[in-house]
Amino acid sequence: MIKAFIFDLDGTLVDTLGDIASIMNGFLRSKGWPEHPLGSYRTMVGRGFSNLLRSALPPEASGDMERLYREAYDLYEAAGSGDSRPYPGAVEALESLAASGAPLAIVSNKPETIARNMMDDLFPGVRFALVRGGRAGQPIKPDPTGAFEAGAACGAAPRECAFVGDSDVDMRTAQAAGMLPVGAAWGFRGEAELRDAGAVVIAASMADIPPLLGSSF
Repeated sequence: MIKAFIFDLDGTLVDTLGDIASIMNGFLRSKGWPEHPLGSYRTMVGRGFSNLLRSALPPEASGDMERLYREAYDLYEAAGSGDSRPYPGAVEALESLAASGAPLAIVSNKPETIARNMMDDLFPGVRFALVRGGRAGQPIKPDPTGAFEAGAACGAAPRECAFVGDSDVDMRTAQAAGMLPVGAAWGFRGEAELRDAGAVVIAASMADIPPLLGSSF
């Protein structure tokens, strides 16, 4: 029976695509490298900041990767929440779950400091048992380590957790952790990818999430 909810962040709770594109394109522009259209970033995000940077860099990019990472990361951190906003109904759904006694957690591949700051800024009234982002030297999704940490922080066994995300990475994470894979159809990737990646539930909006409390799979 589902009693805890673990959420992805980008493309699931918060629409960050415009800010990510703006930050990355600004960095590329500063180096004289080609920029990418907004839509291209839909498939670049979700696998951690290092992979986002590598995907955005042109083949002719030169320079020490560690230095480039630090420069881009500093821009990303300084931008804060920018123009990013919670998806419609996200705050209300989280507040409803919390009021029903369901513990909540975040597992994101976004760098952890940035993820924590964003959650504090955009969801100040919602308590999370854990906000787990990308950490240096530790595995990221689809490795289930973060999901297991989140479940433990929520005091729930894997089969008591719904893992909500908008990408194949999230669905594979949920499966690897033995959690209910819930696809966020409103996010960056779309319903087809989620179904192909093993989503058991497809949610059309955040309003579809609270009714999962107490359900079985």
